[in-house]
Amino acid sequence: MKNYLLVTCLLLSACSNLPPAIEDPPAYDLSYQEALLNIAKYKNAPVRWGGTIIEVENEPSFSAIQVMLYPLGSYGYPDTDEANQGRFVIKSPEFLDPAVYTKNTAITVAGTLEGDTERTIGKKTMRLPLVAAKQIHLWQEQNYPRNYGYGGYGGFGYGGGFGYPYGGFYGPNPYYWGGGGYYRPYYFHNRYR
Repeated sequence: MKNYLLVTCLLLSACSNLPPAIEDPPAYDLSYQEALLNIAKYKNAPVRWGGTIIEVENEPSFSAIQVMLYPLGSYGYPDTDEANQGRFVIKSPEFLDPAVYTKNTAITVAGTLEGDTERTIGKKTMRLPLVAAKQIHLWQEQNYPRNYGYGGYGGFGYGGGFGYPYGGFYGPNPYYWGGGGYYRPYYFHNRYR
């Protein structure tokens, strides 16, 4: 129980360090689908969208990040367990280093819908929503212990308590005892989920 409370406190304290524009949606949370229906109508509307990075392009006066859009969960973290909703492009006046903004990294942007931009994907040319960034947040992966439930046989087994990756005498155990049987561990992909 103590470890659970410790992890919860760490998560809550870490979340408080997020910029408000990333953590909280705008007053009117414009959806991707609404924007696609009428980009001109929603030009300059505030948006908070996120997903995973597809690629970064650096031009002389700006950088652009193409993103695979996912719905946002708690604190603005992209929920990659859900189906993707399409693509959009983030435009930033700052240089965004592709070594930092790497492919498949989770990202959230708060900014304004500037319009759309043309991109070639494979052999198809598409118009994608363009977001002028005011705040960009990269999400770092967090590694949590494989087992953080009661390990071992019947609860408190040898080497299988909270946070230990070994269940009983037989080495690593990908399951833990949960009172009514064995369960697979729930993996945290990110501390803000």
